[in-house]
Amino acid sequence: MTTTTTAAAAALTSSVGDGPPPSRSTTTITAGRTYHILKIEGYSSTLKAGRGQALRSSPFSAGGRTWYISYYPNGGRETNKHCISFFIHLDDDTVNDDVMAQVTFSLLDRHRNPVRSHTVTTTLYNFSVASSNALGFENFIRRDDLQRSEYLNDDCFAIAVRLVITEESPSFTVPPSNMHMDYGDLLSSKEGTDVEFVVGGETFAAHRLVLAARSPVFKAELFKPMEEGTTDVIKIDNMDAQVFKALLVFIYTDTWPEIGQDETTMVQQLLVAANKYSLSRLKIMCEDKLCSYIDTSSVVTMLMLADKYQCHGLKKVCFNFLASSRALSLVMKADNFWCLIQSHPTMLKDLIYNIVTHQLEIKLSV
Repeated sequence: MTTTTTAAAAALTSSVGDGPPPSRSTTTITAGRTYHILKIEGYSSTLKAGRGQALRSSPFSAGGRTWYISYYPNGGRETNKHCISFFIHLDDDTVNDDVMAQVTFSLLDRHRNPVRSHTVTTTLYNFSVASSNALGFENFIRRDDLQRSEYLNDDCFAIAVRLVITEESPSFTVPPSNMHMDYGDLLSSKEGTDVEFVVGGETFAAHRLVLAARSPVFKAELFKPMEEGTTDVIKIDNMDAQVFKALLVFIYTDTWPEIGQDETTMVQQLLVAANKYSLSRLKIMCEDKLCSYIDTSSVVTMLMLADKYQCHGLKKVCFNFLASSRALSLVMKADNFWCLIQSHPTMLKDLIYNIVTHQLEIKLSV
């Protein structure tokens, strides 16, 4: 069954005034599974909402119940004021039976595909006995990350909410894995470490087996026959200490490491390190992050990086950005653009091909 709903302007918080254009939603329900797409139109207008004030979608049905989505453009409270929050609510006044559900929230790209780096899933939740009938994520995405990404188009963006409902309450709930936390503690405690790295004047202790299990490059380096007179201290040149620290955090936890200031440069260097040690997942995560930093001042650097390290997704996003005649004219005025063309002759051919293809796609879609 497919239904279409529209969030009425009257349902918006009063601080928004007349509010943005209605948010359109489409719901597809199959055997207790609901896939709901919510499109936020007039994003900049929604920012008039105060912190802790939500814009509410029109209600929709799933599993014989009524639900709605709340959207906090400026976060729900002081601690997440820089983030956008989304929650799903059970809208029934009386719930006699257990309503168990698991929810996945995904930011969507322009082709309505989920963005992996902004897809999050809750644990199984009992809406009928919990103190709150809402479930979601306060820190779904930072506003500045959304605003500089390709996912905000014409002042609009969309999310998908996948709701899986089960009628019966399970006898027990298996908690999510906390292995990444255990390995993170192992790294920070330095217990049982058997190798040291000197990077940028700093020393890092680690475990050979962990590094070898995660990286074939480390495996080959750490378990090769040791020459007489060698030690368990390995010096790594041409890498920043903070980059290597972030690399270790990912190796041990398989999660995105905390990046300090000058994030763009750090992510670029982390991509180079990920490529060096054959950490394909980290490389893809870096590539995805860099796509949101593309502008007229950085696109040439991004293209050179993408070409050197075979980052095909990043290169495609750069070409799509340059397909805009305004962006291309600004970039062509920069000296490094022509240095790129001279040092990478095939780049001009690829650029022209992608611009023509992009323009044809636009004409065919009209």
